[in-house]
Amino acid sequence: MIIGGRLRDVREAKHLSQGDIEKRTGLLRCYVSRVENDHTVPAIGTLEKWARALEVPLYQLFYDGDEPPQVPTALRTSEQKHTDDWASRGRGLRMFRKIRSALSRLSDEDRSLVLHVAQKMSNGSRRLKNHRG
Repeated sequence: MIIGGRLRDVREAKHLSQGDIEKRTGLLRCYVSRVENDHTVPAIGTLEKWARALEVPLYQLFYDGDEPPQVPTALRTSEQKHTDDWASRGRGLRMFRKIRSALSRLSDEDRSLVLHVAQKMSNGSRRLKNHRG
């Protein structure tokens, strides 16, 4: 199903107007209409706003069931391997969320530049460690 139609179906099932979505999300009514008629594809941040406005979990915009779909076993085991990642909890997780939020607000060109610089910096620190050790 195309996302616009799904958004319209959920909105209508909740007896909400496009104006209600505008008030709850801050998105313009003409934008809401464009998305629902598949003229515009919303960003994931916009879909999060929409889900909050509709008072549904984000997964329900993509999935028809009452419960989230089951995660395949292969994915669960890979998630378990990364429980000790720096961004899995505490300060690291908070920092990761801030970085993700900041990157989501950048243009594609700026995001590409920032990631390129970060990669170069990362490679430089590896070379420095190898040279010292």
